[in-house]
Amino acid sequence: MKIALIAHDKKKPEMVEFAIAYQHILQQHELYATGTTGLKVMEATGLKVHRFQSGPLGGDQQIGAMIANNEMDLVIFLRDPLTAQPHEPDVNALLRLSDVYRIPLATNLASAEILMHALKRGEFQWRELIHAKNRK
Repeated sequence: MKIALIAHDKKKPEMVEFAIAYQHILQQHELYATGTTGLKVMEATGLKVHRFQSGPLGGDQQIGAMIANNEMDLVIFLRDPLTAQPHEPDVNALLRLSDVYRIPLATNLASAEILMHALKRGEFQWRELIHAKNRK
């Protein structure tokens, strides 16, 4: 599965801790991330991560485009709800696209951990069925 990792600045340390804790699951999947988040995850874990631009420079939109093209399966977006973001419209668009295209989305550590446990148990087979159907 293709998994996006995104974290606002104050949440980047949490994303790194999350990636370390779930490295055994994440290493089995294709990882994508916005710029600095991807760099920090790669440095801390050694995982291969395809990095896009930073969020404010278009990285959120690049991930959104993958969602709209049915090329992303799961999004972990550790948001900072207490700090105003200069690219808030891009953030909202990404959240909206996840809803429109039925992409599982976690916006905090608790929901991210639930998605990791579900992924480990193989509970996202329906996403693979959608991919197979779209290839026909």
